[in-house]
Order: sequence, then C-alpha cells, then structure tokens
Amino acid sequence: MTVLVCVKRVVDSSSEVVLTEDGQAVDGRYAGFTMSAHEECAVELAVQIGSAVGGATVMTLGDADAVEQLRAALAVGCEAATHVVADPQTFGPADVAREIAAVVKDQGHELVLLGNDAADSGDFQVGIRLAYELGWPVVNGAATVSVAEGVVTAGVAGPDGHETYRVPLPAVVTVLEGGVSPRYPSVPGRMKAKKVPIDERQPTAEPAGTGRVRLVLPPPAPSSVQVLGTGPEAAPAVVDLFEQLGVLAR
Repeated sequence: MTVLVCVKRVVDSSSEVVLTEDGQAVDGRYAGFTMSAHEECAVELAVQIGSAVGGATVMTLGDADAVEQLRAALAVGCEAATHVVADPQTFGPADVAREIAAVVKDQGHELVLLGNDAADSGDFQVGIRLAYELGWPVVNGAATVSVAEGVVTAGVAGPDGHETYRVPLPAVVTVLEGGVSPRYPSVPGRMKAKKVPIDERQPTAEPAGTGRVRLVLPPPAPSSVQVLGTGPEAAPAVVDLFEQLGVLAR
C-alpha cells in the first residue's frame, strides 16, 4: 500500500496578510510562500506511515513555483512527487478534489492525507469532496494517524475530549497540526530531493472555479491606551490597576 499526501503552495501568514487587488487571493509578493502547518504535519504522518507500508508520494496542484513545496516534502522523506500544473486560483474545491481523485486512481494509493483546511482561502471542503468522489470513508481534523491490518486509526480532539476513529482502507484523512512534530529538511535531504524526478500532468478537465465573490480581511482588533500618570504620582494608580487585574490583594 502507498500513501498520498497533498500539499498546497500558500502565502506565509506569519506576516501581515494582504489581499490581491481583486480580492480573490492572498498576495504573497512581499511575504513569501510555504505550505501550511497542517500540511507539514500531514507530510510527517505520511512519511511515518509510508516507511512501514510501501512509501509516500506527495502531490500538488499549482503553477511552476509550487515545485518548491514538492521538493520540501521530498527532502523530509516522501519518495515520489506528482505536479498537476495549473493556475490554482481558477480551481475550486470540487475541481481540486477531482484532480486528486484522478491521481489516486492512476497511481493506486489506498490512503490520502490532506491538511484540514486551506491556509489561504479557508476552504474546508477538499477532503470531504475527495472522499465523496472516491466513495471512501473520511476522518476530519485528525492529530494522529496510524495504519495496521487494513484499518486506519485516527485520533481527533473532540469537543468533549479525545476521540478515536477506526475506518477501513482505502480512506481519506484530513490532518490538524499539533499531533506530531514535523521534521525539517537537512542539507543532505535537500540535495537528494533535487535529484528526484517530478511527474508532471495536466488537469483532467476545465475547472468550474470557486464561485467566490471575494475574500475580506477582518477589521483590526480595537485597542486603547490609558495613561495612569507620570513619575511617583502614578504609583497609586498602578496599585489600583494591579488589584483590578487580581495580581495584588489587600
């Protein structure tokens, strides 16, 4: 059995988020690009599982620059890579799910791992749509994933505590960060990844698109400043504030 892990080239959200002029995407010209923390954990789980069963393949749908994210996954242990070459902004969740399903059917994978949601557009749909397309069971929001005797065991942080789901292979699992610590590429790993051939393919159909009107940034959180005073005269006001915060007690 082989594992397929899906990644997406997204804008690094550690800096200020800026939208494109048309409001259809996050503008990464000044922030740089990466893969989401969810997908880093999905890659780690895929490598762990793949090393025990039959290997892990990474795939992405994106433009030529998305090869960077494929190489990053190869550098930490994925053994093969597939690149569906297309403009990702023209593909909606249903389109992406269809293309992943085509790769799964062509390559014969039995387990697909994805990030729980898209770090740039916030879509939570691809995993569900992919499972529907394939007719497979799906577990969402898993922190841990393991495979034994044809059964996938996924640990999920539920509203009332830890939940464990067991589903038969083949299956789809979406991954939330926090359950594993992703490894980071070593220099030898990066050098090895540069030599791995990447399987390029074209989309199987024209995309229907997202149907998105536009993305909107939330308003900045309001902030206010209260000047307590200056010099020694401000000391009583500081003490009163500490008491209000529960730091001091009379």
